[in-house]
Amino acid sequence: MTVLVNMIVTLGMLYVVPAGLRLIDPARLLRTARLWPLAAAPGALCLWLPRGTSATALAALYAAACLALAARAPARLLRARSLTPPAIAVATALVSPSIAATALVAERAGYRLFGFDLDILALTVPHFHFAGFAAALVAGLVCRAVGGRAGTGGLARWAAYSVPAGTLLVLLGYFVDDWAELLGAVVLTGGMWAVALLTWREVRPAGADRTTRTLLATSAAVLVATMLLALWWAVGEATGITHPTLTWMAATHGLGNALGFALCSVLAWRRLATDARTADRPDHRPRTTTAGLPDHRPRTTATATASTSTSTSDRMETSP
Repeated sequence: MTVLVNMIVTLGMLYVVPAGLRLIDPARLLRTARLWPLAAAPGALCLWLPRGTSATALAALYAAACLALAARAPARLLRARSLTPPAIAVATALVSPSIAATALVAERAGYRLFGFDLDILALTVPHFHFAGFAAALVAGLVCRAVGGRAGTGGLARWAAYSVPAGTLLVLLGYFVDDWAELLGAVVLTGGMWAVALLTWREVRPAGADRTTRTLLATSAAVLVATMLLALWWAVGEATGITHPTLTWMAATHGLGNALGFALCSVLAWRRLATDARTADRPDHRPRTTTAGLPDHRPRTTATATASTSTSTSDRMETSP
C-alpha cells in the first residue's frame, strides 16, 4: 500500500496542485504555479525516505509552501467581499494542501499527531490533496460554469457549498467519532455526485473535441464509483458491517480519485481554458468539421463553458 499511496501523493504534489492553481487564477497565481514543483519536490522526495530527521526536514519545507498558499485564502475572500459558492470552494482548495502537509510532517517524524495512527496520517496526505484540493477546485469550476443557468444553478451552488462542507465534516469526524465522519462522507458524496452529474450533463457537451469530452466523461463516471466506496467504508466504520480495508480503499477509491477524477478533470479544464483563449483571439478562425466546413456552433455550447476556467480570481469569486 505504501508504494501506491506515495505514487498518488507525488502526482498530487507535482502536477495536480500547480495545474489547479493555474485554473484558479491564471494571473495572480501563475508565478506560484510555475514554482510549485520546486517547492513540492522536497515533499515528494521525503515520501520515499525512511522516517527520520531527513524526511521530516524535507516534509517541513513542503509544509511551509503549503502554509504560504493557505495564507492566500483569507485575502481572496476579503477581495471577493461575499461568500459566494465558488469563492468558498476556492478557499477550501487553497487551504487543503496545508492540512495534508501537516499530517505529512508528523508521519515522517513518526509522531502520532493528535493520537492518530501513522497509517491514518499517511492516508490523510492524499485525501486532502484530492478530496480536499482537487474536489473543491472542480466543484468551484463547475459552479462558475453553470451556476447561473436556469434549472442547474441551484444544484451547482449546492455542490460548491457541500464539497467544502463535507471535507470539513470529515476532518472534524477524525476528532469526534465514526458517526460524525459518516455524516461528512454523506455530505461530501452528495456534493461530488452533483459535480459528476453537472459535469456529464452540462460541461461535457461543451467540450470542443472528443478528447476533452472523454476526459470529462471519465471524471464524472469515476466519481460515482469512488464516492460509493467512500460511503461504504464510512458506513462500515460507524456500524461495524463488512467494509473494505484501508489497503483495498487505497487501491480502488484512492487510485480512482487520483487518476480517474482529479487528473482527468484538471486535464479537461485546462483544455477548456485553452479553447477559450483561442476563441477569444482576434485572429481566430471558426473551427472546421471533418468535411472541411466551418463549425458554426453557438458560443454558448462551444466555448461559453470553456471561458469560465480562464476567468480571473475576481470573476470567479464574485459569481452568484
